[in-house]
Amino acid sequence: MRIAVIDGQGGGIGRTVIETLRKRLGDELVIVALGTNALATSSMLKAGANEGATGENAVVVCAPKADVIIGSLAILAANSMLGELTPAMARAVAESPAQKVLIPLNRCRLSVMGVTGKPLPHYVEDVVDFIRTMMRREP
Repeated sequence: MRIAVIDGQGGGIGRTVIETLRKRLGDELVIVALGTNALATSSMLKAGANEGATGENAVVVCAPKADVIIGSLAILAANSMLGELTPAMARAVAESPAQKVLIPLNRCRLSVMGVTGKPLPHYVEDVVDFIRTMMRREP
C-alpha cells in the first residue's frame, strides 16, 4: 500500500500521522511525504516517511500514484494553508483515484457538520484504524 501524506506550514500534522502509522502498523506501508514547503517535507521524512518531495509538481505527479492520500480537510481547498496549497494541488488530490482520508480540522474556514471537535491525536488514531481496516481488505 502506497500512502501519500500531504501537509504544509511546519508539517506537524503530517509528522504526527506518519509517526503514528509507523508505530502502530510498522514498515509494511510505503509512505510518501508531500510537503507544500521544504520544512514540512523534512519534518515528515524525519518522522519515518520512505520518500519525500516538495511543492506543487510533487503533489500533482504523486497524487494519482497513491493508493491512499492522508491530510487535513484543507488539502481539498485551493489556496488553503495560508496560500501554500495551490489550486493545482487541490485538483490533483480531488481527481486522484486514491482513497482520501481527511482529518476534519476546522481551519481554513471549512467546517464539517456532525464532526466532533476532537484533538489531533484522536483523529490520527481514527486514521490509523481506517488504514488497518483497508490493509485487511487487500487481496
